[in-house]
Amino acid sequence: MNKHKFKYKWNLADGYPAKEIEKNNLKVFGTFICGGGSSMGYKLAGFNHLGGVEIDPKLAEVYKENHNPRFFYNMDIRKFNELEDLPNELYNLDILDGSPPCSSFSMAGNREKDWGKNKQFREGQANQVLDDLVFVYCDTIIKLQPKVFILENVKGIIQGNAKVYAKNIVKKMTDNGYKVQVFLLNAASMGVPQKRERVFFIGHKKEFDLPKLKLSFNEDAINFSQVTCDGNDEKMSDNETKNWHIAKPGQAVGKFQTYKKLEMNKVSNTIVASNPHYHPSEARRLNYAEEKMIGTYPLDYNFKGAQPRYLIGMSVPPVMVAQIAHEIYLQWLK
Repeated sequence: MNKHKFKYKWNLADGYPAKEIEKNNLKVFGTFICGGGSSMGYKLAGFNHLGGVEIDPKLAEVYKENHNPRFFYNMDIRKFNELEDLPNELYNLDILDGSPPCSSFSMAGNREKDWGKNKQFREGQANQVLDDLVFVYCDTIIKLQPKVFILENVKGIIQGNAKVYAKNIVKKMTDNGYKVQVFLLNAASMGVPQKRERVFFIGHKKEFDLPKLKLSFNEDAINFSQVTCDGNDEKMSDNETKNWHIAKPGQAVGKFQTYKKLEMNKVSNTIVASNPHYHPSEARRLNYAEEKMIGTYPLDYNFKGAQPRYLIGMSVPPVMVAQIAHEIYLQWLK
């Protein structure tokens, strides 16, 4: 059996970094920081995470409660890019991280129909053109000039007509002094108990002339049977209960294909912000502890009243980020 470098079941009270990982104190700053999934990944891997940018005021409060950031900006990334009084530390970053909202590129969304349109991502946020945000984040990278940048997005950004966005991201960053690689990674091979494919654009300044980054993860799969536990946090409707009894494990519960009845001896489907998954043998939705472990969020995270599934579904799993960050440290920054 492979030993999992980073644990899917953990607590903030355990402290950072993860056991057997040395603290390196290299500086990271995040954008589109949400509830802090990526931040925790860098901290688990030994990095010093300075803070970040988040447009949503409610999510900003959750982030500050759990992370006590040194630098935090509750604003649109476009406004952040206009600031001229940023601290010097942000111009001397080892890694700048960003996961621009990806619904425009998701294969489950409207894709081309929504490109170029103003949309409100959620209540409390401003209307904005979401597919432009990948390039707005590129402007942030160019502004701050980190040694290394990471841009994460859904698999759909390298499929179909969206490939032009991916090519333009690489071109823009190459033209502005970075060597860029593109990786498609599945969290299920990285010690995360869910099938979650994500694309990572990872670049470093050309002046460092570093070798190509190699990212290959082959950790043992963690099936749902390893994370299931007692508890029932969300009551199902009568219709849900009826559909649960009809569905077989692995099938959709009801008409929406993203509402899955999980399979006990298989890896969980991707945790989605707005959609519940269901236990395979108990007539209930997944409980919060199961969702936290599947998303590799700490069991003692303070969600400040927010639904855990929303933040977990919106986040890159902390363990997924920790795996990538650890390799970047070993191969490039150490």
